[in-house]
Amino acid sequence: MTFQMPKVVINTTPLLSLLLIDKLYLLKKLYKQIIIPQAVYEEIEYGKDKKYYTDLQKIEYINILKIKDVKALNYFMDLHSGEAEVIVLANEIDADLVIIDETLGRRFAKNAGLKVTETIGVLIKAKEQGHINEVMPLLNEMKDNGVWFSNKLLDTIRHLVNE
Repeated sequence: MTFQMPKVVINTTPLLSLLLIDKLYLLKKLYKQIIIPQAVYEEIEYGKDKKYYTDLQKIEYINILKIKDVKALNYFMDLHSGEAEVIVLANEIDADLVIIDETLGRRFAKNAGLKVTETIGVLIKAKEQGHINEVMPLLNEMKDNGVWFSNKLLDTIRHLVNE
């Protein structure tokens, strides 16, 4: 029996959120490798002036791929190019998981038959597997740096992770 790594495609916002709190390495711990479409890479490159910017091409566990079916993007006109390419690429490579934070993007991904999580789900999984001790301080750090969470969501997460 051969063990195959899961194919995980990630969008821009989760990448930025993990970079913001210096926890990008969790993706390697949880999934071994991740895949980003070209549009997501370009969106990250657009923020080269940010203090937490990282050149994703230099990270060995990140694979940057171009989508094959460019016409398929026409079905996702309501989404940013990164989200649309995540969904198209995930379908092209038969991905096991996509990581998208935006509600509309997650809805489109689910409608496309994809398994979906978000940054919070990644952090919860990292805690469950013992890679981090707490989730709430990381969410608070993200919030302090401009990532918006409703108080209701934070209360729900706090209860869920027992913090």
